Amino acid sequence: MVAVLLAVSSVCALSLGTPYVPPHRLVAAVLEGDTTLAGIVVSELRVPRLLLASVAGACLGAAGLVLQEALRNPLAVPEMLGVSSGAALGVAAPLVLAVSLPAAVQPLLAIGGAALGGGLTLLVAGLGRSPSAVLLTGAAVAAALQAALLVLMVMADQLDLQLIYRYLLGSLSARTWDDVTGLWPWLLVAAPALVLCAPVLSVLRLGDEDAEALGVRAQRARLAALAIAVVLIAPVTAVCGPVAWVGFLAPHLSRWFAPAAGAVRWLPWSAAWGAVVVVVADVPARLALAPVETPAGAWTALLGVPAGVALMRSGGRRGAAARRTTAASAGEREQSSGPRKTVAGVADAVPPAGAAHHVHRGGPGPGGPASPPLGTTGPEDAR
Repeated sequence: MVAVLLAVSSVCALSLGTPYVPPHRLVAAVLEGDTTLAGIVVSELRVPRLLLASVAGACLGAAGLVLQEALRNPLAVPEMLGVSSGAALGVAAPLVLAVSLPAAVQPLLAIGGAALGGGLTLLVAGLGRSPSAVLLTGAAVAAALQAALLVLMVMADQLDLQLIYRYLLGSLSARTWDDVTGLWPWLLVAAPALVLCAPVLSVLRLGDEDAEALGVRAQRARLAALAIAVVLIAPVTAVCGPVAWVGFLAPHLSRWFAPAAGAVRWLPWSAAWGAVVVVVADVPARLALAPVETPAGAWTALLGVPAGVALMRSGGRRGAAARRTTAASAGEREQSSGPRKTVAGVADAVPPAGAAHHVHRGGPGPGGPASPPLGTTGPEDAR
C-alpha cells in the first residue's frame, strides 16, 4: 500500500499542472535532459519538490515516532513540545529583524531554536521524569513560542508578513535542488543515530523503573531521543517550514498496520508513511486552487488530525485484541502441555494402567465417592 500510494502520488505530482506532462514522457524529461518547457519544469521544479516532500515527510514521521516512544504518549508530537515552534522562530527572527545571513546558516538557526524549545520543555518538566508533565509543559512552551512569532509578524512589513505566513504553514513552493542537497549532511548524522536509538525506545516503553533495571538511564535516553528528533525536524523546518501533524499521523499509521510490533519495526514504516503523507498532501496543495498554491502544511493539518485520532482509537482496540489473542494462544499451549482442568480447576486424576485391581470389589460406581489414590491411607485402613 505504501509503494502504490507513493508511486501514484509521485506520478500525479510530476505530470499534473501547467504545463501538463504525460506520464510516458516523464522518464525522458528527467533522464534525457529534455530542453523543452515541460522538461525544464519537470526536472528543475517538480522533481526537487517531490524529493523534498519525501525527505521531509520521512524525517517528520521518524521524529514523531521517536518522541512518542520516548515519552510513552501517542500525543507527543513536535508541534506540542516546542520543537517545531522553536525552529520556526529561529528562522523567522532574522528575516523580520533584517539580518542578512547565508542560506547555509538557516539550518543551524532552526536547530538552535528547536533545541531551545525542546530543552526548555524538558527543563521545566524536570528533565522528563513524567511523560504527561513533559507533554503539558511542551504545550505551554509551544504556545509561548507561537506568541513570540505573532509579535514578529506584527513587527514585519507587508512583504515579510506574507513570506512568514506562508512559511509558518509549511510550504514546498519554489523549492530547488539547492534546498534538497542542503538536507543530506543532516540526514547522514541522523540516520545512524536512529538505528542506535530504536532498541532503546523499546526499553523505554516498559517504564522508567524497568528501564533503569535493564541498564538504561531513562532521563539521558529521553534527552538523546529529543536531540535526534531535533536533528531530524530542524533542517526540514528551515527549508519548508513546520509541516504540521505529519509526526502525529505517520506513527499511528505504522502502528495500525502492525499493532503487535515494536519500535524497531515501526521506525522505518513511520518514515515511509510520513513521506507518503507529505507527497499526497502536496498534490492538492498545488492544484486545488490553481493557479494559486496553498501550503502543504494546511492540508496535512486538515486531514491528519482527524485521521490520526481515528487511527489511535482503532489502533488501541486492535492492539488490545492482538494482546488478548496472544495471551489466549499462550494459555492454550500451557493447558495442552499441563494436566487437564475440570470446571472447578482441579486436575483430573487418571489412574495408571493396571491400577484397576487395587480398587475394592463392590466399590462405588460412577457418581459415588472416589477410591483413595494409590499409596495413601483411606478411612477404612485408618480403622
